[in-house]
Amino acid sequence: MLYQRLRELYDQPFLDLVSQARQVHERHWPTDEIQLCTLLSIKTGACPEDCKYCSQSVHNETGIESTDLMDVEEVRRQARIAKDAGSGRFCMGAGWREPRDDAEFEQVLAMVREVRELGMEACVTLGMLNQDQAQRLKDAGLTSYNHNIDTSPEYYDSVITTRTFEDRIETLRNVSQADLKVCSGGILGLGESIDDRLRMLEVLSELDPQPESVPINRLVPIEGTPLEGNQPVDAFEMCRIIALARISIPGARVRLSAGREDLSEEAQTLCFFAGANSIFYGERLLTTGNVTEDRDLSLIEKLGLKAQTDAREAQRESDPEPVQ
Repeated sequence: MLYQRLRELYDQPFLDLVSQARQVHERHWPTDEIQLCTLLSIKTGACPEDCKYCSQSVHNETGIESTDLMDVEEVRRQARIAKDAGSGRFCMGAGWREPRDDAEFEQVLAMVREVRELGMEACVTLGMLNQDQAQRLKDAGLTSYNHNIDTSPEYYDSVITTRTFEDRIETLRNVSQADLKVCSGGILGLGESIDDRLRMLEVLSELDPQPESVPINRLVPIEGTPLEGNQPVDAFEMCRIIALARISIPGARVRLSAGREDLSEEAQTLCFFAGANSIFYGERLLTTGNVTEDRDLSLIEKLGLKAQTDAREAQRESDPEPVQ
């Protein structure tokens, strides 16, 4: 059983787990390269979902001002700025439960085409998708679709009640059937147990095909949300889960995502060593802060890494291998 093996790996001494993850990383990825991704909120707030961690939910009183969908030219301008700053992947998020088949969806398709014309990877997160919408995004040139599962199937209802865990999985199926790459990960610090974290990784690793990228987010407690009093997970736990993601989904880019702002350079370096090879780059992640570009570039230089800035496919030296 995969869960049992993940538990055995997790229970190893920390340095043994990290060492094993590093070996897997070295077999599948360039060791001196990190992908820089920029995330832009193209439509903020007024989301009908009740995610307990989210500043954009209408159920949470966070003071976030809702906005209309950005115009295409502004998105192109922002993407150009991101590319000039070093990003190779441009991610666009809209605070929707699901897109409608209307003029706004056509507008998103136009945004995707503009980003691709700049030579960048394009990723969007728009909520739940049907098969037709996924195919239209693929036809527009979309590289990948983000739809995080957030946590385990067992804990999911403790965080979100306006859609089910199976709804999330159905969207991921629709994305894969359109031959789009899946970007899906989770959030640590929602009040879940270690078992929930391992189950989340089990579900992700059993997707067919496995995700192309796996964002590992560290909860940023936001005032006005039900989880505002949660304590962020520590750096060692973050690194353990990243190591397990690298071992169980070896062909994915593992993205060190939200909650990185208050991680030390040493903690981030440990996460990179354990298998993280992608970061969100830029001073804003939808509605929360992030590490400044100067700080990121300084750390990348200190570590002798180089930014992967072009839109080539993920470099996998071999097919994903099962957890052993």
